[in-house]
Amino acid sequence: MPPPYSEQLLDHFRNPRNSGELPPPALAVEVENPVCGDVLRLSAEIAAGAVRRVRFQARGCTASVAAGSALTELLAGRPLTALASIDARAVEDALDGLPPESRHAAVLCADAVKALLRAAG
Repeated sequence: MPPPYSEQLLDHFRNPRNSGELPPPALAVEVENPVCGDVLRLSAEIAAGAVRRVRFQARGCTASVAAGSALTELLAGRPLTALASIDARAVEDALDGLPPESRHAAVLCADAVKALLRAAG
């Protein structure tokens, strides 16, 4: 039986926001869940200390694709100083929840935010 996904999650999966990749000089980071093999790649244009544009590419389950899409909406326009508050719970909330077996998708997003902050220095 498939997991019970929210309408918000299904909308992000069916109509992903900000998919693709930004060209250099945008920062690009990639994180992977070694257990399930899901991969999330983020590219972000940073200007004046804030995320101006952001794109994602995801290879994985329905929840990972939807979470990547939701993450871009959480990141866009935010100052770098506010990104640390974007954790797995924030991504899960943006999707109106995740079933327990899909929570790894939100963790993958949180890992991507941490990687982006490291890359931004």
